[in-house]
Amino acid sequence: MPGTISALVYLLRCRDGTLYCGWTTDVAKRLATHNRGAGAAYTRARRPVKLVWQESCADRSAALRREWQIKQLTRPEKLRLIAAARRRKPG
Repeated sequence: MPGTISALVYLLRCRDGTLYCGWTTDVAKRLATHNRGAGAAYTRARRPVKLVWQESCADRSAALRREWQIKQLTRPEKLRLIAAARRRKPG
């Protein structure tokens, strides 16, 4: 379906305050998977995790590219990305 978002890139804040970046087609399902301990090895010992940022991508390829870009950012840059998204959020 044209215009449909088929992938999302997301940042999680782990219990220890670290950030984890990943991509998915269903962010709610993926968040639940991480919190069950069945997600990425990184998040297993750092549960619970909380979704703090997400960005829509056109497709899997675009999501993988964006995930790589975000993983290259420093922690302060990632925190600015999260803060900017919160400022834009209505309500």
